[in-house]
Amino acid sequence: MHHDWIFDVLEDLRSYALQNGLPATAAQVDDALRVARAEMQSGLTAERPETGRQN
Repeated sequence: MHHDWIFDVLEDLRSYALQNGLPATAAQVDDALRVARAEMQSGLTAERPETGRQN
């Protein structure tokens, strides 16, 4: 998958939030990770409105 890097970024953000007393932010990042995984696994891609091409 060419979007795999996003998981590393989100996991780093979650770790940062947990280490710095931001539990609500960490929880939101967990949600974002779940959504990203679901989209990647299902093969969903969004069209970019400015080009009509898929990401």
